Amino acid sequence: MTSLAHQLKRLALPQNDSNLLSRRVVASVLFDPKDAASMDRSTFYALGCTGLEELMGIDPAFSEFQETLFSQASLTLERSVQTKEVNKKLDKSISLFLTRLSPYFLLKPALKCIEWLIHRFHIHLFNQDSLIACVLPYHETKVFVRVIQLLKIEDPTHKWHWLHGLQKPGVPLARGTLLTHCYKDLGFMDFICSLVTDSVKAYSGFVRDGNCPQLRVIFSFYASTIVSALDAVEKITNSIIAKLLPFVQLGLKSNLLDYVAATYMIVCQMAVKVVMEAQLVDSLTVQLCKCLRRTPQLSREGLSCIIILLQNQKEGVVGPKAFGYLCAIPTLVSTLHCIATVHDISPLLRYLLPHLIHSVMAQDGYAGLLQSVFQDLQLSSNLENTAAKLLLEEYVSCSSELPSDRISALNQKIQSTVRQFESRYPCALDVALENHAKNVSSDHEKCVLHQFISLTMSCGKYQILPDSDTSLILSLNHPLPSVRNMAVDYLKEILTSEHNGFDEAFLKDALLERIKDDVPEIVLSALKALQVHLNEPITLFKFLSLLWGYNSNLGDQLDCRVSAILQTQALYVGKALLCSQPIKTLNVLASGSSPVVPSLLMCLCSGVCEVRRAAIALLHSLSGVVSSPYYPLVENLLKSSEEIIADPSYLSQVSQSTIQHHSFVCHAFLMIMPFVQPILAVLLPAVERLLEQCAPDSCTFLPDEAHLLQLLLSKFSEASAPILVKDPRCLEVFIRALGTSAKPYPTMPSFQIIALEQITKPFFTALGDEKIQQKIISVLFDLLVGNKNPACAQTINSVFKVIAVDAELVANELMPVDKQKVTATVQQTRRSKMQTRKTQESSGVVPEENVVSWPRVTLILELLQHKKKLRRAQCLVPALFNLLSRCQEPASAEQENLEYTKQLILSCLLNVCQKLSPDGGPISKDVLEEDKFNVELVVQCVRISDMPQTHHNALLLLGALAGVFPEKVLHNIMPIFTFMGSNIMRLDDTYSFQVINKTVQAVIPALIKANEGGSAQSEGHMETVVSHIVHVFVDALPHVPEHRRLPILSQLMNTLGPSRFLWVLMLLLFKQHATQTSVSATGAEKEAVVERDQEFWISVCCEFEIKEQLTSMIRILQYLMTLPQDREEETVSDVIFNVEAHSGKDLRHFKFLSVSFMAQLLGSDRFVGKVGPNRKYLAGSSAEVLLEEVLRYIHAVARCVEDNADKPTAKFWRALLSKSYDILDKVNALLPMDSFIMVMRGLMGNQLASVRRKAMELLNNKLQQRTQWITVLLELIGVLLKIVGRSHGQVTAPEEEELAINRQTALYSLKLLCRNFGSAHQEAFVPVLKKAVELVANKDEEKNVMGSALLCVAEVTSTLKALAIPQLHSLMPAVLDTLKERKDLLNNEIYLLSAVTALQRVSETLPHFISPYLEDTISQVSITKRLTSCPQLSVRLSSLSATLATKVPPRVLIPTITKCYCTMVDAQQNRLGPLMIILKEHITRMEKDQLNNHQSELTSFFLSALDFRTQHCQGDLKKTGEIEGYVIDCLLVMVMKLSEVTFRPLFFKLFDWSKMDGASKNRLLTYYRLADSIANKLKGLFVLFAGQLVKPISELLHQLNISHTDDDDEDNVAKSSLLLQHVLDCLHKIFLYDTQRFLSKERADALLGPLVDQLENMLGGDEIYKTHITKHLVPCIAQFAVAMGDDSQWKVLNYQILLKTRHSSPKVRFSALVMLLELASKLRENYMVLLPETIPFLAELMEDECEEVEQQVQKVIHEMETILGEPLQSYF
Repeated sequence: MTSLAHQLKRLALPQNDSNLLSRRVVASVLFDPKDAASMDRSTFYALGCTGLEELMGIDPAFSEFQETLFSQASLTLERSVQTKEVNKKLDKSISLFLTRLSPYFLLKPALKCIEWLIHRFHIHLFNQDSLIACVLPYHETKVFVRVIQLLKIEDPTHKWHWLHGLQKPGVPLARGTLLTHCYKDLGFMDFICSLVTDSVKAYSGFVRDGNCPQLRVIFSFYASTIVSALDAVEKITNSIIAKLLPFVQLGLKSNLLDYVAATYMIVCQMAVKVVMEAQLVDSLTVQLCKCLRRTPQLSREGLSCIIILLQNQKEGVVGPKAFGYLCAIPTLVSTLHCIATVHDISPLLRYLLPHLIHSVMAQDGYAGLLQSVFQDLQLSSNLENTAAKLLLEEYVSCSSELPSDRISALNQKIQSTVRQFESRYPCALDVALENHAKNVSSDHEKCVLHQFISLTMSCGKYQILPDSDTSLILSLNHPLPSVRNMAVDYLKEILTSEHNGFDEAFLKDALLERIKDDVPEIVLSALKALQVHLNEPITLFKFLSLLWGYNSNLGDQLDCRVSAILQTQALYVGKALLCSQPIKTLNVLASGSSPVVPSLLMCLCSGVCEVRRAAIALLHSLSGVVSSPYYPLVENLLKSSEEIIADPSYLSQVSQSTIQHHSFVCHAFLMIMPFVQPILAVLLPAVERLLEQCAPDSCTFLPDEAHLLQLLLSKFSEASAPILVKDPRCLEVFIRALGTSAKPYPTMPSFQIIALEQITKPFFTALGDEKIQQKIISVLFDLLVGNKNPACAQTINSVFKVIAVDAELVANELMPVDKQKVTATVQQTRRSKMQTRKTQESSGVVPEENVVSWPRVTLILELLQHKKKLRRAQCLVPALFNLLSRCQEPASAEQENLEYTKQLILSCLLNVCQKLSPDGGPISKDVLEEDKFNVELVVQCVRISDMPQTHHNALLLLGALAGVFPEKVLHNIMPIFTFMGSNIMRLDDTYSFQVINKTVQAVIPALIKANEGGSAQSEGHMETVVSHIVHVFVDALPHVPEHRRLPILSQLMNTLGPSRFLWVLMLLLFKQHATQTSVSATGAEKEAVVERDQEFWISVCCEFEIKEQLTSMIRILQYLMTLPQDREEETVSDVIFNVEAHSGKDLRHFKFLSVSFMAQLLGSDRFVGKVGPNRKYLAGSSAEVLLEEVLRYIHAVARCVEDNADKPTAKFWRALLSKSYDILDKVNALLPMDSFIMVMRGLMGNQLASVRRKAMELLNNKLQQRTQWITVLLELIGVLLKIVGRSHGQVTAPEEEELAINRQTALYSLKLLCRNFGSAHQEAFVPVLKKAVELVANKDEEKNVMGSALLCVAEVTSTLKALAIPQLHSLMPAVLDTLKERKDLLNNEIYLLSAVTALQRVSETLPHFISPYLEDTISQVSITKRLTSCPQLSVRLSSLSATLATKVPPRVLIPTITKCYCTMVDAQQNRLGPLMIILKEHITRMEKDQLNNHQSELTSFFLSALDFRTQHCQGDLKKTGEIEGYVIDCLLVMVMKLSEVTFRPLFFKLFDWSKMDGASKNRLLTYYRLADSIANKLKGLFVLFAGQLVKPISELLHQLNISHTDDDDEDNVAKSSLLLQHVLDCLHKIFLYDTQRFLSKERADALLGPLVDQLENMLGGDEIYKTHITKHLVPCIAQFAVAMGDDSQWKVLNYQILLKTRHSSPKVRFSALVMLLELASKLRENYMVLLPETIPFLAELMEDECEEVEQQVQKVIHEMETILGEPLQSYF
């Protein structure tokens, strides 16, 4: 674009935009632009008002715009013609409204209002900035994009051109793009900031308590955008800061909290990103502090902002002005304290403290604030040093300037502040004082310093020593030893007097520090200073002993650390002191009650060589004290001095010592010295003494005492175990330790657990004595009963699990309480008695002998569950059965809930069985006698218990017993399974299922093994028992969860052996269904129930191998053969189906179910799928036996059918026979082919016709399956032909009917054989064809047999092909004759279908040999097709027609069709339709050369056929039109295959034919109907040939217009109406498909008048007139106008139509209006040029006398407004 173009574009005004005047596309937010173009202004106004009302419901403030932007006057306001002042005022109002609207922009009402403003005020053109400001906060929404798409921002120089890229794709504005543009285009940044200020101004009257909810969206957008933009920009320039500062200042001065908070965020981001000028930082800080005073609600945010500002800017740039505003904040310290918990507040404190301390020292106030800062805020290390330094320096500075009287006032004022600071930061103040003291030179400075020191709490340590120029604290650390010594002496004086000004911590630390001094004299002085409190030698040496051995202390009671240097120094000090002690004192210090020697012995264990050396030196000082009990030990140790000094582990070789003193010394000795067995006896008093400290109410232990007891208890080991046997006291102490549950420290286990952990497998085995083991086992069990500590219980469990226990010991504990039982201790005996007494008192029961303690028993049994190391487990059996017996006593059951105990007993018994017999086999009598196992008791337990878990455990035990003691279990087998069926099988859990499986797997093999190799009697007995067991399972099945049923039965059968007992299960399932399930089901449910059950039965069977299933079916058939025909016959009682116990109906149902199921099974997918890889079984003996049994059963059932033919049960027996045949069918389907043929040959020779028929049906089924063929099947042809032949003997009517069915079946078999083998063995089927033709030719033959013969003929002919030609002379006349038998055909559709099928197959196979019969064939097809209503037959006839049309050559077919047409046209016109269809399909399939060769012949035929209306119409126009339609359709097919060269002469020939001299109107009617059809097919190509039709059509239209001619003949009127329709439709298609400018001016002029005049043509009456106009004339003239494409011709046409609106007939006027409307809809905007001349005519019609015309005018005007997009009402 050129520069000039740019300038012109900028000068262009929005009101000059051409789109404002266009009605094709209208800008809209809510609607599609094209839809919006169809809506008028009132609709938009109503929409906007509705939106405003909804907004007023949300915010009443919008009501002020009701009288401006949304007033009624706004409807007529056009801003493009208003003055500048009016538009400025309007812009201001729009801007205010959009600003107010922004918070609600996403609401539907807001969009409605915007829609009105866009439509009326064009705000997308005139108010772009205000509109974008309104929607910009929502830039990530689709609505934002919709608004942006309305803007005209294509110009690259446009302010908002950067949004142009969003318009076409319609995607929201990405946040990154917005931010980038914000920091790159500062004008846009200014726009965003101004958006906020404008919004604040717009909502200024709605602020309440610093809040305005409507502005939150704006503030959020403002803060997030500006902060993110500042973060995204690489460098914040001065321009950006200059742009933002005015808005930052406005924000800080605002009374809106959200605005202030947003400004804080922006200031923080600026501070982080850029280092600002000092003046700016100072100014910002002052403004922030001022803002904090105005908005205390944001004090935390504001102070955080100041902290971030100070943290990131240069230090020291903020002046004192901000300090005053900062101190005026009332919540300053508390807010800073809150901030400090999360963030570092040091930057603010670094600014605040210097000013604050200066103000306090200058007595300007703020002393309380400073104290609050020191008290509530934690200063960092650097800051506390700075504060201390400032306090001192400011004090010194102020004191130098103040007179003496004011200094005291200052001291009094600041003393509390100084001391408070000192209490929190003493080290910082000390450092400040020390540093300052180094620089003090003048006396005045010293005086001021001492004055400040006097203000502190520890002023004493800064006092100047009398004999030195330095303070006490400096003297203590002086480099000269003499000064340090003098300072220590001074401390000694202080200790003896009142030490005011000194804190105890200072004195303690100072003395301890000097004890570590390098100079011995100073150390001695320090110790002497200590001796002020330790003046007695005994006390002093106790203190020294503490220092010597403190490092061996496990605890840290004194909270101090004794280094090796200090320890060595203390040892040498002790040596020096010890040398000066008298003998009496030495005896006391070396006595057994003194800690000196034990402490020295501990030093001998030190890892530091010098410590050991110093200890040896000190022991030398005690070597002469003979009275000491340590004398021998000391002498021995001194002999090994060098070894001890050299080796720290040497002392562990010393084996004896006396342990009577400090616990930490004692426990150390125990750790370093090996322990031998005799020592345990010596240690028992110590153990007892320590255990006595463990009283529950006063358990006080030092860590070393606790550790000592732990070490003592650890000495109860395998080596010391014999002492427990020899020494009862030792056993009692150990048992007491087992009962001591004290736990003095959390990190240490309780003494009880320590003692329990000593009972290891070696320890327990080393005890040896069973009585002692029994005692300990008893104590363990007692502890388990009375203990509530889970850790203790877990430890006992672990102990019992690892020790090797004799089962007899445990059995003794399970016996009742009156048995001999060792009580652990006196206390436990008393406790046990008390518990027993309490139990008796609470229950009110008098104590009896042999009472069982069930809680104790339960706990013991729980321990036994996981006990593996149990010797002689069989010893438990009597005790366990005794407990089981007691569990089932009524009294016990009532007192306790013993189900869980029962489960444990049963589980223990099971564990015993598994231990004694891991493989599940019998147990030797020497190990365990059979009588000790009470199986009846276990069975009783199962019976009387209600708990599933008890049942599970009992059944698992019985299963194990079945292998161990099978005889005992078998005597109780039925109660076991009866219970399982009634209880456990009904539970739906995996465990129950496993219990059932295990029981079945254990008990049933034992049962089978017990009866193996026995007599037939025992075998029968076993089958009876098994049948009863299976019966139990079947009876329980309805109650078993569905998904468990199949696995349970599968497991049962796998255990029993499916080949022996699967048939029993299946028969019992059938019986259950027949006698129970089906009885309870209603009629509608029965079929579903049967189907469901059969699916389940099939699933059961298919769980097993094919051979097992075949065997089961054989056994089922054999069993069914044993059942009587009916209930009345004598029978033997049977376990499976007791006939006497059931009705005859049940028996019949049972039989039918059994047979039906076998048929279902043999045909099921699962069975057949299994057969595939196992077909070898079917070729073996099992399949042969099964076939034999099936045939035997069929024979038996067939006999029953004959015997019961006249009885009510006849239907049942026939159905049963059918099902039996079904079984045979299914078996044969699975048989190998050779076996199958052998069986079939035998069956076809059977005497019974039904059997023969069944054999043939089986053969047919086999043939239909198309399995692998073998030619042996051809041998069956002769047998089948014999069956097809008639029987010459005398037969009854029923027999005749049955024989006929057999003949049909045989023919069907021959048909299938031919289909499968005919092509390869044609000669073999020639006799079959002869026989079939013979049957067809016999008119007396039964029709169904003849139908089968015809189908057989069809199949054989298509197979034999040329070999069938000799039979055509007999076959074709016979078949055609059958088709002529109308009566038989109509009565028997199958027969008719067979005949048509035969004819079709023959025609298809031998099309070149049927010429003699072709005319009759076509004739019969035409007749039959007209008569039939059968869909199948219609398909066959269509197929035959297609065969004739495609297979017969044209040279034969066309003359035949011509001949047929001539025959049918006069008397058999109904046949012409099917005839034309054959010809149509034939032409469709013809090649181009064939068509060219036969075109003249076909043309002659069609000219004759098209003359049907003229020659043969008998007044029935509908029928004539139908036949003519067939001819035209057929001709069209030929036309579509012709080229332009060949079609043109044909078309002209047809035209000449229609205009031939003497031709009637009928030919014209036919011709124009044909022309219309051809135009519809050829479309644009037809225009090439239509030129010569214009003049004839014009004349014809004139002739057909009755307004010009009169024709009253009714028949002629009907034909004229049809002719007019075809002419108009033909013209419509010519105009519609005209792309070659066919409609020249001459042709248009020729047609215009006649066409428009048709509006007056009332031909055929009102209804036909209406149809002509709406369906034919209006579309034709409208398309005529489109095809003309010339406005001058449009005017003529339009005017001619308008003239018709002045016609006298209201119908004509109405039709003219319809025509005008259609013309306008076709021409659309082009009609605008015709509008001026149209308006006057429409105005006239608005006052028409006919109401319908008047209404139509209104409709036309309204529709034209919609079409043209312009209002027309103003023209009227």
